[in-house]
Amino acid sequence: MSGHSKWSTIKRKKGKLDAARGKVFTKLIREITTAARNGGGDEGSNPRLRTALVAAKAANMPLSNIEKAIKKGTGELPGVVYEEKSYEGYGPGGVAIMIDTLTDNTNRTTAEVRHALTKFGGNLGETGCVAWMFESRGLIAVSVDAANEETLMDLVLEAGADDFSQEGDVFEVITMPDVFDAVKSAVESSGIEMLSSELTKIPQNTIKVEGKQADVIIRVMDLLDDIEDVQQVYANFDMDDE
Repeated sequence: MSGHSKWSTIKRKKGKLDAARGKVFTKLIREITTAARNGGGDEGSNPRLRTALVAAKAANMPLSNIEKAIKKGTGELPGVVYEEKSYEGYGPGGVAIMIDTLTDNTNRTTAEVRHALTKFGGNLGETGCVAWMFESRGLIAVSVDAANEETLMDLVLEAGADDFSQEGDVFEVITMPDVFDAVKSAVESSGIEMLSSELTKIPQNTIKVEGKQADVIIRVMDLLDDIEDVQQVYANFDMDDE
């Protein structure tokens, strides 16, 4: 399983999204606002906004919050302008980590990201040091209880998906970014409920971690994920579900 997929699975099992709903909403609002600022407030012509709205609705964000975030992005309401900045570095054991942020204070964000990485023996790297290890892909997750495996596989492959697999109790669908919307629409049109759907970065190779090292990696990922300016964290670790 890919590092990002593994981290997504871990967060679902820990119930982290529900426990930190306020922080999840903050991250989603920033993404909606930035998407609307860059591509306009019409989700029909703005794929990034459309994806952000799907995530917001999945997190049960109130419609009023969503509407305000869009209006802040389009300039109808005053709002903060966030800069998109990515960081690259290494965690314990040489695990490659990429961090996408939206920030109004790069000095603060850089300090917080560096602290999270170095606290357990990692380090912040130069631009490009690990980016080459990751490929942009669409990732759709569906509970095995929500769909028949053969039906779902045929559906997504016909719509243009690159890969289909079962990881534990979840079916994972991998797509190229340019067909992500088409595959997601095909799943939605079939009435199959998705656990998540997002554009992500998937590592080309993984590093196996176990025991104490696995525990430390999870703590590092938690620290990074808890930073308010951090939108997404990707890593190339793999570990046993246990």
